[in-house]
Amino acid sequence: MNDHTGPVRVLLVDDDALVRAGLRMILSADSTIDVVGEAANGRDAITETTARQPDVVLMDIRMPDMDGITATRHLRELRRPPNVIVLTTFHLDDYVFAALRAGAAGFLLKDTPPADILHAVHTIADGDAMLSPAVTRTLIERFTNDLTDSRRTSAVEQLTGLTEREREVAIEIGHGHSNADIATHLYMSEATVKAHVSRLLTKLQAANRVQVAIVVHDAGLI
Repeated sequence: MNDHTGPVRVLLVDDDALVRAGLRMILSADSTIDVVGEAANGRDAITETTARQPDVVLMDIRMPDMDGITATRHLRELRRPPNVIVLTTFHLDDYVFAALRAGAAGFLLKDTPPADILHAVHTIADGDAMLSPAVTRTLIERFTNDLTDSRRTSAVEQLTGLTEREREVAIEIGHGHSNADIATHLYMSEATVKAHVSRLLTKLQAANRVQVAIVVHDAGLI
């Protein structure tokens, strides 16, 4: 979880130079965002991430040499992994699901309005939820349509190590709620919610909130 005192460091990854130029123009209009580098494929994205240590990577899915899904998986395995937002032209297609499985924290359509792109970068950098409750439900249904007894048992076991408050926060995440929503529902500060979410990610060995939601759903709590 990140609370920034300086600009959010962003790396742009897309094999189309015009797309990268457009994203750079949008992001550079925000003085609290610093575009620290660019890459044209997934392999270069790993190199640039290691060298420049971005907080957020905007990652195209379909690229030559190494696609965004594979690159996302490698980035999430780094000692200091960035938060990855995948860029796509299709809403909730199989590539998006694969990227989220690989550890991406959210996705944006390439025709997303500039203001929404800026909001997404800040939201993801702060470790908050970017996916709406409706999208989260769709993702969970897609991920869990082949739920097996072993997966349910594993999910229940994962949740046994949580405190009661952490379990309540996990259920809220399962419903797709933001930190602000959770704070309101559970009568706690957003800072306290962030602390709980951080512990949940560690205890459940989850790359992001979607994966927390999946565990909660697999365990039958939502």
